[in-house]
Amino acid sequence: MSAALIHRKGRITARALTGPDLVAALPALARLRMTVFRDWPYLYDGSLAYEEAYLAKFAAAKGAVCIAAYDGDDMVGASTAGPLVETDAEFVAPFAAAGYDTRRVFYCGESVLLASHRGHGLGHAFFDGREGHARALGGFAWSSFCRVVRPDDHPLKPQDYRPLDEFWKRRGYAPAPGMVAGYEWKDVDQPQPTMHPMQFWLKAL
Repeated sequence: MSAALIHRKGRITARALTGPDLVAALPALARLRMTVFRDWPYLYDGSLAYEEAYLAKFAAAKGAVCIAAYDGDDMVGASTAGPLVETDAEFVAPFAAAGYDTRRVFYCGESVLLASHRGHGLGHAFFDGREGHARALGGFAWSSFCRVVRPDDHPLKPQDYRPLDEFWKRRGYAPAPGMVAGYEWKDVDQPQPTMHPMQFWLKAL
């Protein structure tokens, strides 16, 4: 695999995929997303058809990157990113309403990692790779991402769940007050898709 190496620990590597390398990885990325996002807190009951359409649009976006983690040849984690203006309108709208120059915001999309491969530094590799890509593209003042907001008393919340807020804060991110997007998907315990609040976090680049 020729894509730029971001991280290595034993058999586990993380690489920055763009262009044809990114397109070639989409089937594995779709399967991984459907597996990991089915768990808390996303509870995503997805379909392969939706994943294929969603990821094809992502891969075609100018400036798109995927930091993909592999155990040998098997993809075990991935983290997507690209310019905010290339994402869905639902994600652009809160920044425009808050007065940000949306062309100067880099959007760190979803991160997925199999539970069996956590604790190998891949969380940092995902952020290092995406922020490095933003700096290489140039012109971005902010790095951002958003997280789903779930009620603490949700019946499917695991008792041992540990949110990633402290990790994100150590990376320099903080919640942006009042900046919330709405995004729709079908939960595993719901018969139809529902709207979910997504809180944005920001870091100055």
